[in-house]
Amino acid sequence: MTEQQLAPHPPEAASSDDGDGTSPSRRTRPLGPDSHARRFSPGWVAKLILVGLVDALGLYGIVAAAGVESWWIVVFLVAALAAVNWAYFSRRAIPAKYLVPGLLFLLVYQLFVMAYTGYIAFTNYGDGHNSTKSDAISAIETQNQVRVEGSPSFPVSVVSRGDELGLAVVQDGQAEVGTADEPLAPADGATVSGTKVTAIPGWQVLAFADIAGRAQDVTDLAVPVSEDSADGTLRTQNGSTAYVFTPVMQYDEKTDTFTNTKTGETYTASDHGNFVSAKGERLEPGWRVTVGWENFTKMFTDSRLSGIFVKVTLWTFAFAFLSVATTFFLGLFLALVFNDPRVRGRKIYRSLLILPYAFPGFLAALVWSGMLNSKFGFINQVILGGANIDWLGDPWLAKFSVLAVNLWLGFPYMFLICTGALQSIPGDVMESARVDGAGPFRAFRSITLPLLMVSVAPLLISSFAFNFNNFTLIYLLTGGGPDFVGAPIPVGSTDILISMVYSVAFGTGSNDYGLASAVSILIFIVVGLISWLGFRRTRTLEEL
Repeated sequence: MTEQQLAPHPPEAASSDDGDGTSPSRRTRPLGPDSHARRFSPGWVAKLILVGLVDALGLYGIVAAAGVESWWIVVFLVAALAAVNWAYFSRRAIPAKYLVPGLLFLLVYQLFVMAYTGYIAFTNYGDGHNSTKSDAISAIETQNQVRVEGSPSFPVSVVSRGDELGLAVVQDGQAEVGTADEPLAPADGATVSGTKVTAIPGWQVLAFADIAGRAQDVTDLAVPVSEDSADGTLRTQNGSTAYVFTPVMQYDEKTDTFTNTKTGETYTASDHGNFVSAKGERLEPGWRVTVGWENFTKMFTDSRLSGIFVKVTLWTFAFAFLSVATTFFLGLFLALVFNDPRVRGRKIYRSLLILPYAFPGFLAALVWSGMLNSKFGFINQVILGGANIDWLGDPWLAKFSVLAVNLWLGFPYMFLICTGALQSIPGDVMESARVDGAGPFRAFRSITLPLLMVSVAPLLISSFAFNFNNFTLIYLLTGGGPDFVGAPIPVGSTDILISMVYSVAFGTGSNDYGLASAVSILIFIVVGLISWLGFRRTRTLEEL
C-alpha cells in the first residue's frame, strides 16, 4: 500500500466544503424570532416612531380633555391608544393592524357624528342656548348693569397676571387692584404716578396696544368694588377710565328667579331654558335643555314653517326624481346611438360627451350661474339676442334652470354606465331576438332594458340619494332663491331639504342647530327607506 492510502482520511465534519461551494464559517444563519437585527429593522423603527407620534398626540388630547372635564373624551382616547399600541406591537394582531385605523375613523367621523346629531335633535341648542344655566345666569347679571348715578370716575390701569386680567385704581391715595373673582384690595408696593397706577409687583400694566388686542375681554371685565355684591362692580369701556356699575337683574338662588331692581318684574326659569316673566318676556341668553320631540314636530305644527316645509319637501322629491330620470334617459339614448357600430368616430364623440363630467361640478355651477344672469349672462345676451329673461329670479324658471344644469352635469355619468352595461349584454341574445322576428323597439323593451336595469338599478338608487342631498348645485347656482316672501327662515323656491337645513343652522339670526339636526335625521330616514325599497326592487329584477 502506498503512503497516501495508509494516511488517515479527515472526518466529514472537518471538510472545508459542504457541497455547495460555501464554507460553514461564511454561511448566513437564519434570523431567529428574537434576533436583534430583526427587532431593530428600519421598518420596526419607523413603526415605533409613528406610533410614538400617535401616542404623543393622544396624550395631549387626554390632558386637554381632562382640563375641561370632558371625561368621556378621556375614556375614548385612552381606549384608542391602548388599541393602537396592542395592534401594532403584538405579533398575534396582524388583522387588527389593518382594522384599527378604519374602525377609529368610523367611530369618530361617522358613528359619533350620527349619535351627536341625534342628541342635538332633542335639545334647543342654538344661538341664545349655547351653554349651561350657570353661564346664562352670569351673562345676564353681567349684561344687565347700569352706571351708579353720581358715582365718580376712576383713572384706571388694566393689568394682567398670566392670562388673568384685572383693574388697578387709586382711592384715597391708596393703590388697589382686583379681578373678576377678587374684589378691590390694597396693592402693596405699587407705584403711583399722579392718580394712576404705573406698576404693581407681580402684575404687568398693559400698554394701549395690548389693551386694544384684548378689547373685548377688557370691556367684559367687571371687578367687584367690595365683598358685598350690592356695592357694584368697576368697569371700563376704553381702558383708561372706569365707573361703578350695579346689576339691574338680581338672581335669587332659593327661588331660582331674576328680579329687575328698577321695575320689580320677576323672571322665572322655564322648561325651555329661559327666564320668563309673567308677561312672556324672556331674558337672554338662555341655556341648553332637552325638549323631547319638539324639533321633530315643529315643522308640522308651527303654522309659520309647516307650509314652507311641505313645499320644500315636495320640490326635493321632484328634483331628485326628475334629475335621475332626465340624466338616465338622455345618457341611455346617447349610449344606444354610439353603441351602434354603424356610427363612425364613436370614440371621439364619447370622449367629447364625457367632458361635462370631467369638469369640477362646483365650478360648472358657478359658470352656469353667470351664464344665466338676466342682464349680463351669455344665454340672454348672445344666444337669445339681448332678451331679458330672469332665469334665476322667477320661481318656475329657477327650478327649470336647476334641472337643466343638473342634466348637463349628470348625463355623462349615465352615458358611461349605460355604455358599459350595453356592451356586457351577450350578442347571441340579441341575435336570437332578431331571428324570432322581434323588431328594434320590441327587442329593446323586452330584452335590452330588463338586462340593462339589473346592472343600472343600484346606480340609479345611489344617484337618487345623491341628488336628494345635492347641496352644492343648489347653493352655488341659485342660493336657494328666489326667497319665499314672509318666511321666518331664509328659504327659497329652489331650496331642497339639505339646503334648508343649512339655512336653519347657519343662515338665520337664531342658528337653530336642534331643529336643523332633527330635519337631518328625517332626511336620513327618507333616503334610507327609499334605498331599501329600491334594492328590494333590484333583487326582483335579478330574479326576473
